[in-house]
Amino acid sequence: MRRLDAQLPTILLTLLLASSSALGDDVPGGEQVVIAPPLADPWPMINDPVIREMLALDAIAPFEDLAPLWDWRDPKLQKALDDALARLGLDDDARRKRLAVALVDIPKNKKKQPRVAAVNGDRMMYAASLPKIAVLLAAFEKIAQHKMEYDDETRTLMEQMIRRSNNRSTTALMQKVGKKYIARVLLSPRYRLYDPRRNGGLWVGKDYAKSGLWKRDPIHNMSHGATAIQVARFYYLLWTENLVTPEYSREMKDVMSGEHLNHKFVKALSRIAQPRRFFRKSGSWRTYHSDSALVSRDGHTYIAVALSNSEQGGQWMGEIIVALDDIINPKKQKKKSRRS
Repeated sequence: MRRLDAQLPTILLTLLLASSSALGDDVPGGEQVVIAPPLADPWPMINDPVIREMLALDAIAPFEDLAPLWDWRDPKLQKALDDALARLGLDDDARRKRLAVALVDIPKNKKKQPRVAAVNGDRMMYAASLPKIAVLLAAFEKIAQHKMEYDDETRTLMEQMIRRSNNRSTTALMQKVGKKYIARVLLSPRYRLYDPRRNGGLWVGKDYAKSGLWKRDPIHNMSHGATAIQVARFYYLLWTENLVTPEYSREMKDVMSGEHLNHKFVKALSRIAQPRRFFRKSGSWRTYHSDSALVSRDGHTYIAVALSNSEQGGQWMGEIIVALDDIINPKKQKKKSRRS
């Protein structure tokens, strides 16, 4: 497989976007979240001929997609997800595009494909702090290329960014890594965690502070955005140790498995289960609430992602993770049926 460090010098972003001042997550004032309709052909937004040449070469000898979640859709799992949202009374919010959910059931047998279900899976939404996982990935890519030290200071910034969602630590780490570099990693053919052909994905184009805007995403004009499926792809690549190298994937898991803010997925799931392994990142800003996790418990492993735009979104997160856990964990379902 071609290494990412060979690609990065060729991926020079020249995004035709207007820059405007904006605020990051959890700071007074708030950001004007501008959402534009998807473009019929988004590639003109990236007008560097080197990128087009790279994409043309990739079309001839493409990188293998190690997380093709779109190809693993499962009708039974999809029906279970649809029914769960209806029982929660969230189906109308989903139809109104105020909610996006992705669920990936990872089988014990590695030879079997995961089962995938999603509602508004490719819907790009403002995701507040959740896209900080993209900063973590880019940092380890730069470390792997020996362009940045993996020292105590860097590790502390990572832990503060992921476990406590500290904006100052995130901004400091972004400045070490470079926002252009982060975008290059997300757009690279190896990952395609931001893919205009899939309506976008993970994007971090601004510091988590009042200043520091670089570029909003090329399609929707968001500073910190995500789609549920692309976030799920990140977690699947993490689980299979296909982010950076197996060694650095394990380091990323360690960073993401530590102390978490006790709300949303964490708070709700802790009431019904104690997962054996739990990797997680959430986000909140004004009416935008999101959460994401890779959960292993009782012999089952699954990925859950939810993005919302509602004042009730924080409450939705807790209800959704319990419903998704019910779908994946058959033992719990059997116990429920016996009690009934």
